[in-house]
Amino acid sequence: MADEVHADEVPWLDHEELHAWMHLVALVEALPAALDAQLKRDAGINRFEYMILVGLSESPDRTMAMSQLALAATGSLSRMSHAVSRLASKGWVERRAAGTGRQMDVRLTDTGFARLEEIAPGHVREARRLVVDVLGRDDLLALGRSARSVLQTVSPGFAEALEEAHQRVAGGGHPGA
Repeated sequence: MADEVHADEVPWLDHEELHAWMHLVALVEALPAALDAQLKRDAGINRFEYMILVGLSESPDRTMAMSQLALAATGSLSRMSHAVSRLASKGWVERRAAGTGRQMDVRLTDTGFARLEEIAPGHVREARRLVVDVLGRDDLLALGRSARSVLQTVSPGFAEALEEAHQRVAGGGHPGA
């Protein structure tokens, strides 16, 4: 069985796989920086803070447990706490005790929701300019399916949170990208 790969053999990428892999890694690095730059320039916030606002806007009563919000925005509780403090100082969110234990909820204020509605169009335009319109609908949907498959391996909890968020907002028009 010459085709068997032994445990100590490295399954090297072929030339085309390596080429595709390098482009994927470059995209994963460059796209977040480009999106951050637009949000900083136009709204004075970063992409993580934007994702917090979007996550809250899609939640019932615009409220979410801090731990769930950290998962939805792909950040640690520590990073979430610092970001929520920054957003709270602007009056965009507020913290409140969840009623049990040390759990904290975060709620998007009316001011924060209004600000998100102002920020979202520019961010959506940038997402379209950088990715959506470059790929076209069919390629975007194929990329989304591929990303979902990889994400289920890399971070099953985050993949599940995204699917739950998608189900919550399916059919509704919401500011976000």
